[in-house]
Amino acid sequence: MNSQIRAGITRQAFEQTLCNLGTDYLDLYLLHWPVEGTPEAWKTLEDLYSEGRVRAIGVSNFQRHHIEDMRRYASIMPMYEQIESHPLMNNQQLIDWCMANGMGVGAWSPLGGPQVPLLQHPTLAALGEKYGRSPAQIVLRWDIQRGIAVIPKSSKRQRIIENSQIFDFELSQDDMELINSLNMDYRVGPDPDNFNF
Repeated sequence: MNSQIRAGITRQAFEQTLCNLGTDYLDLYLLHWPVEGTPEAWKTLEDLYSEGRVRAIGVSNFQRHHIEDMRRYASIMPMYEQIESHPLMNNQQLIDWCMANGMGVGAWSPLGGPQVPLLQHPTLAALGEKYGRSPAQIVLRWDIQRGIAVIPKSSKRQRIIENSQIFDFELSQDDMELINSLNMDYRVGPDPDNFNF
C-alpha cells in the first residue's frame, strides 16, 4: 500500500501479507504505485528477493520514466510490471518496452470497468459472434496472444469458468489489429503521473 511505502514499513507489510496468506514466501511481490519512498521500499524488495523470501519482484502502475529512474538506485531491476491494459487503453508502447527489457507484463482491468462498457463494444460483439465466443473471451484471448498475463476479476461462477476457456482458439492477425485499433488511451484508473493517494 502507498501509505506503507511512504512510511518506510515495507518489510512489516510483507510480513503481515505472509501471515494473512499463511505462507513463508511469495512468488511475486509488487510496489503498487511510484510514490514517495519508492527507492527505500525497492531496496527492501531486493533484500527479500536475495533472502529467497520472494521469487520475483516488480512494480505496478509505473511508467517507463519511473522504471528508467530506478536505475539510479536499483541493484535489481523489476522483473514484472502490472499495468492498466484493455482494448480502449492498450498501453502497447509501455508493454513493448517492458518486454524488450526482460520484464513480464500483466494487465489489471483487462475487461474495462463499471464506467467503461467495453464488453458491449460493437467490434468486440461482432468478433464474439465470428468466433462463437463472448466479448470477454475475445479480449482475454487478445491479451494472451500479446504475451500479457491476465487475471480477470469476477464473483460469478459462470464468468470465472467462461474466462478460463480461451486456450482452444486463436484470433487472426487481422482481428488482433482490429482490436488494437480500438485504443483511445482511455483510462479506467488513475494516471500514474497524475494521482494523489
